[in-house]
Amino acid sequence: MHYDFDVPREARSLPHNPLKAIVAPRPIGWISAMDGQGRLNLAPYSFFNAVADNMVAFSSSGRKDAMTFAEEGREFVCSLATWDLRDGMNDSSAPLPRGENEFAFAGLETAPSRKVRPPRVAASPAALECRWLQTVPLVPLDGGEPDNFLVIGQVVSIYVDARFVADGMVDTAAMHPIMRGGYFDYFHATADTRFRMRRPKGAGEFTGS
Repeated sequence: MHYDFDVPREARSLPHNPLKAIVAPRPIGWISAMDGQGRLNLAPYSFFNAVADNMVAFSSSGRKDAMTFAEEGREFVCSLATWDLRDGMNDSSAPLPRGENEFAFAGLETAPSRKVRPPRVAASPAALECRWLQTVPLVPLDGGEPDNFLVIGQVVSIYVDARFVADGMVDTAAMHPIMRGGYFDYFHATADTRFRMRRPKGAGEFTGS
């Protein structure tokens, strides 16, 4: 079976685009940002990831508030979405009018960041404070107007709840992060699903940097 983007939607082999189900599970960037007027926005993005050891990026379909607020304020924060916060994360994705506070709508408390103005989700066990670097329009093959935009930020400070640090390392599984799948699916990381492998000889060992 092949799913072909070049044929009309009604003629494709599947009723829904399978990409999100295949490129999964995906980290969720729970982005908080503040516009030039000091208004807050909070929204989850599943097209999100680390792109360097001190940089992250999320992709916005359309010029949504998280992107435009990050550009105006030149800062944003990525709070970790976890099993305990799954309902709040989902509620914060509601399409509210521009400037309406998703923290309040979802019943989530804020906590001040250390180096940037946008706050983090107080109950989240970890957060990345970022300064906006650039927004890259993702121009399609036909050269038409872009519908998607890649927002890149440099991480300038990281908050981690000390309860989830052991022997100088963050215990990711203990925080129970959730990740996005296709359709209505999510995945839940726990210690039971974790496994480890050493790198091949000559590939280098973990140095802690």
